[in-house]
Amino acid sequence: MKNSILSNRDTFPLSELKKIELIDNKELVDFITRYVELMEPNSVFVVTDAEEDREYIRNKSLDNGEETRLKRANHTYHFDNYYDQARDKENTKVLTKEGQKLPFINTVERESGLKEVEGLMKGIMRGRTMLIGFFSLGPKESPFSSKAVQITDSYYVMHSDMMLYRTDFDYFAHHPETDFLKFVHSQGEVDSRKVSKNLKERRVFFDLEGNKTLSINTQYAGNTVGLKKLAFRITIARALKEGWLSEHMFLMGVNGKDHRVTYLTGAFPSACGKTSTCMVPSERIVGDDLTFIKDKEGVARGINVENGVFGIIDGVNEADDSTIWKVLFSEDEAIFSNVLVNDGNPYWNGMGIPIPESGENHSGDWKRANKDAAGKEITPSHKNARFTVQLSSFSGLDRAALDNKDGVPIEGMIYGGRDSDTWPPVIQSLSWNHGVINKGASIESETTAAALGKTGVRTFNAMSIMEFLSVDLGKYLENYLRFGAKLKKKPVIFAVNYFLKEDGEFLNDKVDKAVWLRWMEKRIHEEVGAILTPIGFIPKFEDLMPLFRSVLQKDYTKEQYDSQFKIRISKLIEKDLRIKEVYEGIKTTPSEVQEELEEEISRLREMQKRFGDEVSPSAILSN
Repeated sequence: MKNSILSNRDTFPLSELKKIELIDNKELVDFITRYVELMEPNSVFVVTDAEEDREYIRNKSLDNGEETRLKRANHTYHFDNYYDQARDKENTKVLTKEGQKLPFINTVERESGLKEVEGLMKGIMRGRTMLIGFFSLGPKESPFSSKAVQITDSYYVMHSDMMLYRTDFDYFAHHPETDFLKFVHSQGEVDSRKVSKNLKERRVFFDLEGNKTLSINTQYAGNTVGLKKLAFRITIARALKEGWLSEHMFLMGVNGKDHRVTYLTGAFPSACGKTSTCMVPSERIVGDDLTFIKDKEGVARGINVENGVFGIIDGVNEADDSTIWKVLFSEDEAIFSNVLVNDGNPYWNGMGIPIPESGENHSGDWKRANKDAAGKEITPSHKNARFTVQLSSFSGLDRAALDNKDGVPIEGMIYGGRDSDTWPPVIQSLSWNHGVINKGASIESETTAAALGKTGVRTFNAMSIMEFLSVDLGKYLENYLRFGAKLKKKPVIFAVNYFLKEDGEFLNDKVDKAVWLRWMEKRIHEEVGAILTPIGFIPKFEDLMPLFRSVLQKDYTKEQYDSQFKIRISKLIEKDLRIKEVYEGIKTTPSEVQEELEEEISRLREMQKRFGDEVSPSAILSN
């Protein structure tokens, strides 16, 4: 680094320049030099793996007002701009050569996109310190992992990175040829509350060719913490090129008989039960959000990319989410974002205890019935309010699996969404292709507050990945099908639905997911039977009844079973036709997609001729 532009910056601390000089990597030198020159920080701070660096970042985030202490030790809170509370679809774009258009993706021609965002970056860090962090996406020494470098001027963002990921400065120092992902962020100008103010110039651009994201004039972690959903888009493209899977999936272990542990992944859109599923108290947590899956000797093996949890806090309560609740009320380090704060304590919607009538939240000083500029009532916390904690805080953590350099064998995959009238609570697919296409690639889900726009609208969300997709959907699905084809033992694919309703009432309790997990685990090991339907295998009542008793200590009636697991034929046909139409509009869709959908529609119509629009499991068994 001695000949870099950094060496000529006499205002930069010598201690920080010496840290950088430990890494003899030309690509890294050029990357840092480029953005120092462009963004013009007054100083730099290089985050190593040392505890004193971690402590420095924490303290600076407090000192400059990006975070504020709460009463409970090691707990802080952070606010984003009132209108910077979610991913910004309109200003999130993938840079493509010659402006290539991709289905469902905002794209912009690469050179013009770089010119636009880098033009806005010019001098954006004047008067500030550029923070440079080095990280590992996954276990440090794992061949499954990717390395990454984050540049930011937000101590809150760097603090979040350090809680969610493994710092890995030493690896860079000892491996000069390290390939790495690049993330550049600036919160831009902030107001008196220390929140980004120039939201009209908010940009989140993805340069796949350069393995880089550029993000400015935003603080919301989904737009700024580079290693999370920004890195996800980059690794989706990389996985497509290299023939593996980078997925929006939790990773967990489900306990079986004789101390057996079966590892499952699960993909759910935001606020659809993903985090609470992998944190069911009776099972083992490995990760709640992002999983790399690779083929090793014909076995799909997965790692959790992260080392922490950035979870939606809305609706988290002691009765339904006891695992998370214990962590949030422990002394372990936690950041609460966009919650209500009163007398040094955090409060959020749906927490199951009385919420004060006033306090401070993302809108400023708040009182019950306050309205925003559009006349909309402001809730105590934002629906997309979050908590950031480390996985080590969870008593159910499977530490050996989290740190396993070779990953753990994936024996099952689960897909779910918000669906009030179609899928049953749990169902097993007929095959790998049927599961990938008719379950994962067919997810429709009601929108939530994790993305800007209207809520409650049913949207197509294949693999729960549409908001993060950076490649052609047809090619992405082709890679998925080919990945499974080369495995000696394919994971069993399931779909779940926690939001089924009848007469406006939910048919399931939130905690019932613990039973569906145990049934899936038993199905993988062929310990229980199932009823064959046109859409897959559903549980038998005689298998669920004892599971409800042993897992949840509650009764489960035949009436409940019949209402939950009846096959809603007309709704299923309507759904398959909608999905079929979507894929007909994508030229690169593999032929297997239409084949599987057409075959399922045919099976459903045959059943419809015999039973009408709905059929109970009992009726299926008696024919």
